[in-house]
Amino acid sequence: MNTKIVGQSIPRIDAKGKVTGETRYSGDIVMDGMLHMKILFSGKPHARVISIDTSAAKAVQGVEAVYTAQDVPVNEYGLQINDQPVLCGPGSSIPDADIVRFVGDQVAVVVAETEAIAARAVKLIKIEFEELPVLTDPEEAIKPGAFSIHPKISVSNICVHDRIRKGDVEAGFAQADVIVEGEYRVPAQEHAYLQPEAGIAYVDENGLVTVKAAGQWTHADQKQIAHSLGLPLEKVRVQYPAIGGAFGGREDMSVQIVLALAAMKLNKPVKIVWSRKESLIGHAKRHPMVIRARWGATKAGKLTACETTFIADGGAYMYTSNKVLGNATITQTGPYAIPNVKSDVYGVYTNNLPSAAFRGFGAPQAQFMAEMQMSKLAEKLGLDPVEFRLRNALQPGDTLDVQSPPPGPVTAVEVIEAAAQRAGWEKIAGQWQNNRAPVQNLDDKPWLAHGIGLAAGFKNIGFSFGYKENSWARVEIFGNGMIEKVIVYNAAAEVGQGNHTILAQMAAEAIGVTMSIVEMVTMDTLDMGNAGSASASRLTFMSGNAVKGAALQARAKWDAEEHPAMVEYTYLAPETTPFDKETGKCMPNFAYSYVAQVAELEVDTDTGQIHILKIISADDVGTAINPTQVEGQIEGGVVQAQGYVMMENFITKGGYVLTDQLSTYLIPTIRDIPDVVESVVIEIPDDRGPWGAKGLGELPYLSLAPAIISAVHAATGVWFDEFPLTPERVLRGLGKIR
Repeated sequence: MNTKIVGQSIPRIDAKGKVTGETRYSGDIVMDGMLHMKILFSGKPHARVISIDTSAAKAVQGVEAVYTAQDVPVNEYGLQINDQPVLCGPGSSIPDADIVRFVGDQVAVVVAETEAIAARAVKLIKIEFEELPVLTDPEEAIKPGAFSIHPKISVSNICVHDRIRKGDVEAGFAQADVIVEGEYRVPAQEHAYLQPEAGIAYVDENGLVTVKAAGQWTHADQKQIAHSLGLPLEKVRVQYPAIGGAFGGREDMSVQIVLALAAMKLNKPVKIVWSRKESLIGHAKRHPMVIRARWGATKAGKLTACETTFIADGGAYMYTSNKVLGNATITQTGPYAIPNVKSDVYGVYTNNLPSAAFRGFGAPQAQFMAEMQMSKLAEKLGLDPVEFRLRNALQPGDTLDVQSPPPGPVTAVEVIEAAAQRAGWEKIAGQWQNNRAPVQNLDDKPWLAHGIGLAAGFKNIGFSFGYKENSWARVEIFGNGMIEKVIVYNAAAEVGQGNHTILAQMAAEAIGVTMSIVEMVTMDTLDMGNAGSASASRLTFMSGNAVKGAALQARAKWDAEEHPAMVEYTYLAPETTPFDKETGKCMPNFAYSYVAQVAELEVDTDTGQIHILKIISADDVGTAINPTQVEGQIEGGVVQAQGYVMMENFITKGGYVLTDQLSTYLIPTIRDIPDVVESVVIEIPDDRGPWGAKGLGELPYLSLAPAIISAVHAATGVWFDEFPLTPERVLRGLGKIR
């Protein structure tokens, strides 16, 4: 029997249920005696809650309970640090929990017999606020004399400061023949997952407070819920139903703790479903940043020095700013060798919505700057952008800005060459050039300007900076003489990326059976070890290695006549080290993947509209466990990144959200996406990954913004250092409007 399953495009195991509507998401769950919850947001960017009058809400017929800060046993939470109240208001168990720091801070919850009753009652809650001054500009927030948003945490409002000091930057600039300086502004971005925040909580027959809501890391959710409720960890169970997208936005809590609080107090099932408006206000966004850069290179096209300053808006609470900005720090030089680097990366508390994880995790912002600097240097040197990149691309033995070599296969050259060749570049007389680059204008449509641009990037696989990366799995083999059933236990979150399908493929391959007898038991803290988060492009590598290890050992037991055969296995990744506080020197990661992308487009110089003709994305995935899923990830990442650079315009003013619905915050639809997305799958196995595989989810996002903006420059001669490239911004850049 042919059991070669890894490398095959097996249909997704969750596909049928999702396309037929049989699969239940958090908002689909109904239980007997279920109550409904509505949350009252602060609606204030910065204020002290003097008093909360809930009497009118409690008097509404059908209202079961109203909870405020005084009802939360341990009124604090946070994925990195406990700097956010569960509910803001007086009477809290935690000092300073009476201050709201952004408009989406939660102040009270109403639990009622119906959603309509809860919605009516929540409007009757009366709050007396003492307005406090508001800081929404991170550059203003770190000036001397600015008030502190979290005085017990950071007097300066700086929540993160990472430093890089590699080589001698001034000597590097002295060696440079060309120096390019730039200031780049990258915007916030809304995750816009299909399924808004929703969930249900109840106390089960064993007395466990059980929460069913979409997330990205069951065990981290469990820990935060248990902490806030003052319960032992083993008294809380977190279970994920089907998840309608995440992209990093579900790493942090939204509805889980207040649902668990109400279920625990009432001993009844409690459900909530956020509206899209509540979702847009209530959860974090991609980090907006101001990045100032100065890069130097010689006439021979070799980089000599890089000096940068990042000022990132962390918003009201830490969330994952420390980790996101750490990742921006290590990827800011792009996939290039630069001998001298000086950088200061700041995360700043403001009264804006918190900033958090989003696909790429700081690398898209950092590498936008890096690739813009590379393209501008190439232009100033008179070098082809591909040729210039290849002269500086990381090679084995080169060091990153953190003074350590990139681990594993270093494939920057391979992905750049693959993307360039597909787009028409050739190596002629020893140098790369594109002889088929489109002309600026069509004779019959002179208002359409054509351009092509290329950019590259790289991204870590797995958690960084000394975290002991691990993932647990259990595999059980059953049968009477022959193998009849395989059960795989792994808590990894399936957020739409296809992880459970490839884990089933890996288990089947390792044991030597067909997929039809493999059963997956997933996304639960009960009787399962920690699989880690669905983030950092880590699950293929980490949970894949865990399942492979358990499956191989279980098969060995089976072959030794141990029936049934059961094995628990925890995979431990190679060790990493944290930043040196003064220089940034470290070995931050155990694996990287590389990407290069080409954008070909036309700009309507009369309207400012940009039409993407073709995107080529060359992605190093190590080994494609499921090639069709790889292509799906590439296409999805490209479209999401296209929205980021071209149309998604999240607007706030004074801490208030102006684009609070999808009619004002626009994301790409079928009419906006590229005409063609060409996936170039590069397979250079990493021998530490399962069957050589590495992570992919973030790769196709990383370098699309600079590729598109370089193509717009090729078409129009104008550099855009800020996006999204709305028609208004394009026309302003072209000098057509003021």
